[in-house]
Amino acid sequence: MSNIDLQSIKRQFSIIGNNAQLNHGIEIAALVAPTDLSVLITGESGVGKEHFPKIIHQYSPRKHGPYFAINCGAIPEGTIDAELFGHTKGAFTDAKSERKGYFEIADGGTLFLDEVGELPLPTQARLLRVLETGEFIRMGDSKVQKTNVRVVAATNLNIPKAIEDGHFREDLYYRLNAIEIKVPALRERKEDIPLIFRKFVVDFAEKYRMPAIRLTDEATEMLKTYYWQGNVRQLKNVAQQISLIEKHRDITPAILMHYLPANQMQRSLAIVERKTQQEIPMEDLKMLYNMIGMLKREIDILKNQISNIQSSYTTHSKIDDEIVEWEQEQIAAPTDATFISEGEIAEQVDEKKELKLTDMEKETIRQALTKNNGNRKVTAQALGLSERTLYRKIKEYNL
Repeated sequence: MSNIDLQSIKRQFSIIGNNAQLNHGIEIAALVAPTDLSVLITGESGVGKEHFPKIIHQYSPRKHGPYFAINCGAIPEGTIDAELFGHTKGAFTDAKSERKGYFEIADGGTLFLDEVGELPLPTQARLLRVLETGEFIRMGDSKVQKTNVRVVAATNLNIPKAIEDGHFREDLYYRLNAIEIKVPALRERKEDIPLIFRKFVVDFAEKYRMPAIRLTDEATEMLKTYYWQGNVRQLKNVAQQISLIEKHRDITPAILMHYLPANQMQRSLAIVERKTQQEIPMEDLKMLYNMIGMLKREIDILKNQISNIQSSYTTHSKIDDEIVEWEQEQIAAPTDATFISEGEIAEQVDEKKELKLTDMEKETIRQALTKNNGNRKVTAQALGLSERTLYRKIKEYNL
């Protein structure tokens, strides 16, 4: 496969995002598909590892053969050998009849062994043999059988650590790991999070026949900086819950926070508590800065409001001149006038200045409303205000 059409593959297998590491993984899957090399897919739970064996099978000469996905962690230890390699009648208590295993019925096709790190050590030995020789023996039988199966495995475990702890065979690891594809965690592809979330909410809106929810800019930023321990699977659950439960379709950070476990939010910030002397990775620093940015968001909004008001009045300095002139008039007042203390003068100056700024803000909002034909949403955006704040100002100034 010389020319790889990434976008075509993504559409075919419903993969969303343009992260460089994700794209690299898809390219590797397409490149090794025509071979019979074993592939090990690694990554955290919920990142979408199940897409890659399908790509490998579909773009291989085996695409017309059978394809089976087996969750090794979901099959009890006592029956996993029978599931994979089959058994004869009476091989164990519940073996009422002969049964073929996946390696037999998938002959000529592809087997996806998900959570391969959960296999018991005796089963690992059987798997190693079939990978090396293509031979296996049913439980309760002595006859050696042959199979021609392409194996793609996946795990969310740290296999080198499992080998060190004696839970995984090192020779099996190197046999499975002829080619490794690393699928990035969702927090490592922040730029893709809004796209994936949007796809989910649109799908749920169509499924449940309701308007799609919309995230505010602040909520989108919170979504991108969250830890996402459950990765894409967790993001999908959050999208579904909000779509079904929330009556209001505009989702703010306050609403979104109800659907995000607090312990994972704390984990996002816990990177500052590292006890080692090692330099904090750049990715963690970016996450920290984003979280701090969210906390300062309200301050920035206030600054933007002041900036917008000041930019609308190029003669703003005249206000200060008038205040200074008025202050001098008070000081030069006739001696027989009622005595006014310095504190009272300062208070009146502040009051007059506040009145001038209030009038200026009122006039700014009035002109903006006129310019935008009374459209409050457009006006709020132009002034850098939230719609709620604009409504309050309109009511306050009786505009």
